[in-house]
Amino acid sequence: MSFRTMWRLVSVVLVAGLALTACGPRVSVPDPDPDKFSVAMVLIGPKNDQGWSQAHYEGLEYVAQQVPGIQTVYVENVPEGDESEPVIRALAAKGFDLIFATSFGFMDQMERVANDFPNTYFIHISGTKSNTTNFGNLMGAMETAIYLAGMLAGERAEMDGNLRLGYMATYQIAEELRLGNAFALGMRKTCSECTMDVRWLNTWHDPVVEKRVALEMFDAGAQVVLSGADTPAVADAAEIKGKWGVTFDWVGSCISPACLTAPYWNWGPVYKEVVEGLMNKTYKPGWHYFDGDSGGLGLYGFMPGQELTAGAAELPDGTLNQVRALLRQMQDGGFNRFSVFQGPITDNKGNLIVADGYKLEQIDLDQFPEMQLGCKVCMKWWSAGVNADWP
Repeated sequence: MSFRTMWRLVSVVLVAGLALTACGPRVSVPDPDPDKFSVAMVLIGPKNDQGWSQAHYEGLEYVAQQVPGIQTVYVENVPEGDESEPVIRALAAKGFDLIFATSFGFMDQMERVANDFPNTYFIHISGTKSNTTNFGNLMGAMETAIYLAGMLAGERAEMDGNLRLGYMATYQIAEELRLGNAFALGMRKTCSECTMDVRWLNTWHDPVVEKRVALEMFDAGAQVVLSGADTPAVADAAEIKGKWGVTFDWVGSCISPACLTAPYWNWGPVYKEVVEGLMNKTYKPGWHYFDGDSGGLGLYGFMPGQELTAGAAELPDGTLNQVRALLRQMQDGGFNRFSVFQGPITDNKGNLIVADGYKLEQIDLDQFPEMQLGCKVCMKWWSAGVNADWP
């Protein structure tokens, strides 16, 4: 067993007295405060991963500061799959009022636990399932912010005279195709001849793997690479190669001078809405997919109080103003996930996938055809300019 694997097994950590072991179903957790609305969060990575998990952790901290009368705890470094179920079940058994599980691979396990604890609220981030009573699905339209990042990346590549970009995708799920296609569509908005390569990481959080794959993509010719994973390693690799990385998930991830921008999550306002709604019985768990007008999405360098990165500041004013205008529309609700996937859209084999004037529906964005859930234009294709086949 490697040190990394051993560390992940023994470091499922607690806060406020929460202690778990990953050697089996024996899990010890503290009692929730009976005088407060108790909220627990399950994280796949460390709370300071500079990406996905840190964004969620800071969202939980925001709720703790903004909502009176609540107790919050978190558990970090919880593996996806069957190892997550004892953690979720232990939190439910102790009587926490609300449990957030913040990774795709916690979905089926949380569903099973939710069925056994009907008086506890369970909110799963990403994924596709809900029982519409106590088990809900929560996700946001990151494809809008990633589309804007793609516009910047395409313009940067064209300015640099290298029309090849890259996308480091995590797992072979509809979410990753949706985000990759959004980036490619934005890229083609500003650089009609640009192309995008795809590499699969098969991990959400592994800075060593992420950096290695990014270096390989830069060596293969990419000028700008977007990471769909949890750490800013892509920008570190870009700095080594004198190119550009687009980091992801967390507002603080774009710190390297080679970071072009970062589409990121601002979970605090969204979590606050959910927690307060459950406390006062106005929020019903279901399928909650928020857009940019929620305050839950950002694009680094373009939000209040932020300055453009060095790589973005060199771009033409026309492109920057286009991005700013679409960002304002996104924040006002006029530019949303369906706007990104409005036809005409052609796939990378020359087929018309989305007809002119037609917009994809939510089920099209979420599903593969083999799921047989009724999608018409299922998210199992790559848009024009993407140099990849479905694995």
